[in-house]
Amino acid sequence: MLDVMSFSYPFQTLLLGCVTPPTPRYFGRTRWCHVQATPPSSVILNADESGKFSEKIHATNLASGRGAPFVTQGSTVGIIGGVSVDATLKFLRKLVELSSEDGGNSIPFLLCSDPLFSKELLSFERSYFVSSPSKAENLKLDSSSIVHSLRNKRVFLENSGASCIVMPCNVSHSWYEQVCEGCSVPVLHMAECVAKELKEAKLKPLEASSPLPIGVLATNATLAAGFYKEKLQNEGFEVILPDRATMEHTVIPAIEALNRKDMEGACNLLRIALQVLLVRAANSVILASDDMRDLLPPGDPLLKKCVDPMDALARSTMKWVKSSGRNT
Repeated sequence: MLDVMSFSYPFQTLLLGCVTPPTPRYFGRTRWCHVQATPPSSVILNADESGKFSEKIHATNLASGRGAPFVTQGSTVGIIGGVSVDATLKFLRKLVELSSEDGGNSIPFLLCSDPLFSKELLSFERSYFVSSPSKAENLKLDSSSIVHSLRNKRVFLENSGASCIVMPCNVSHSWYEQVCEGCSVPVLHMAECVAKELKEAKLKPLEASSPLPIGVLATNATLAAGFYKEKLQNEGFEVILPDRATMEHTVIPAIEALNRKDMEGACNLLRIALQVLLVRAANSVILASDDMRDLLPPGDPLLKKCVDPMDALARSTMKWVKSSGRNT
């Protein structure tokens, strides 16, 4: 169950809450507590149309680092929403499910959700559908506003009391180093969480002397950033990426079909893309796109060969929370 306080304004939403294990009566329900008592002079979170936080955010001036934080519990998780609000909510649900496995304590969290920023990220991803190298280079130069927005959100969550920050969004990790610069709390890296879990699983390659091949299937923007390849290679894996033909004839058309709500067509194209990577000797495929993963029905044999980065991030977040609880 999610216990949530929601502070909603025209362009930004900040959620404060804790994740508690679901009970039979309340499983799957979200309880929203809209704050009515906050006076107009004490705005919790606000931003203009460009996504920039207002200088007059709160009586405690959290964004500037002055005043008391919203929460003081040492295991509070700060969450920066990304391209998909649905994906962010699925991440929270994964935390709920993990916390209920052993009857653990509630997980305090702060969630920063920004619909304008989500649209900006989505536009960035879709622009990467083009294959022109010069166009891609221009897009890289034009990402400064995205980095600025991500840093603002990270600083806000950090000053609001978050002791750990996560970004349940693949493409947001393209700017991980810039976002984390100067941060005083750990920021978990989704690709690093996946790579470490695969390493700990001690999977065996077909040839003992060869590194284990792992496939990565994602959008052009995520693949171009290269962080999955880097993190996997750091753990000793061979990385298999879709070639240009696979991207142009299966992955990109699958995403376009998904945008048209042609779920059957998108699913069929995704299956082809996964099979191409598996035929190329990939032991497993990291499906670094939440929307594409949802195309495959539960129980689909191909899902057994897929690794969900969101699962790895949620498990790593829970490990951090438990570790933090022991150290505070």
